[in-house]
Parts: sequence; C-alpha cells; structure tokens
Amino acid sequence: MVRANHFLVEVADRDLHHYDVSIRPEVKSKKISREIVNQLVMLYRVSHLGNREPAYDGSKSLYTAGPLPFMSKEFVVPLPDKDKDDRASSSGSSRKERREFKVVIKLVSKADLHHLQQFLHGRQLDAPQETIQALDVVLRAAPSAMYTVVGRSFFHPTLGQKGELGDGIEYWRGYYQSLRPTQMGLSLNIDISARAFYEPILVTEFVQKH
Repeated sequence: MVRANHFLVEVADRDLHHYDVSIRPEVKSKKISREIVNQLVMLYRVSHLGNREPAYDGSKSLYTAGPLPFMSKEFVVPLPDKDKDDRASSSGSSRKERREFKVVIKLVSKADLHHLQQFLHGRQLDAPQETIQALDVVLRAAPSAMYTVVGRSFFHPTLGQKGELGDGIEYWRGYYQSLRPTQMGLSLNIDISARAFYEPILVTEFVQKH
C-alpha cells in the first residue's frame, strides 16, 4: 500500500473574484464572522448573490468563481444571540434574542488564473501569490465550516480518537492543510495534527470534577 500526504489540484478555467468584507458592529472572532457570512449567504444567495457559493476566510476576504451581480452592496444580517438565548433558557424564558449586523461586500480585484497556469507550465517566473492564496481560501472553506480552526489546522472529535490529559484538558486529532506550487503543479499538502482543548462541559461540572 502506498500512502501519500499531497495531492495534485486541478484548477477550473474560471477567474476568481476577490471581495472585501466589512462587518459592523466589529466582530473579532473568526467563528462569529463566519456565522454571519454563512447566514448572509443563506438569506441572499438566490436573490442578491447570483446563486453563487462564496468562499470566506473569516476575516476580510471573500472569493467567488465568477462575479457577483454588484460592485458593492450592504446587507443586514440578523444572527441569534446564543449567550442571551442560553441565559433565557436557564431562566425559563422562551424569548429568542438576536443581533443585527451590517455587512458590506465590495469588489477588490479579479484573480487571473491564466497567470497561474503560465507559472505552472514554466512560462512565468514569479508565482502569482494572490491567486494561490485565493485558491487556498476556497479549499479551506468547507472544513472551516465543519471543524474547529487553529492556524492552518482543523480539529474535531470525529477526526480521530481523543484522549484525556487531566485537569479538564483533552487532546483532539486533526489535520494541517496547505496549498503549494510545485514543479508538477499545485499540490494540496495534508499532515496529521493534534492539539489540547478544554473539555466541552459546563463550568459547574468542571468545578465539581476538578
């Protein structure tokens, strides 16, 4: 059996469009930012996004295969306030709280895949880093929505056997992912990772146990 941790990536002949994302009020958590943009896509994909599925990096950049039907647009995105909902649930209230965010999506540039193809075929010396970064965001979009993201790695209890480290700490298995240009073409490199996390339990349970 031959095992490999890198895989050649074939790129479709469609230009990637790069958009700037601005969220107000400001959000510092990438996880919350992704939840906001995911909610935006769910609400407006058909009516305002040309039925496109964007790839978002959790910060300021969003990419689409083909253009969106606008240069710049503001969206109002309601998002449930989970902290207030949890407090309401513990107090017996059924009222659902939510926050509203204003999200502005603005066209920045178009990543020309022709230059990437020229580089991969040895006809251009400089690697188009902006295009490679855009493709890296696209390839990370799906796992970012499913797993816990730490740096360039993804973790989740379902990705492998987890173990106890003591004092309320456990380790999860996951994987590291990066896209790299090689002499053979674009290569997706994947390596196994492991990281310590606090047990996902209530504070009261943690105090009782430790």
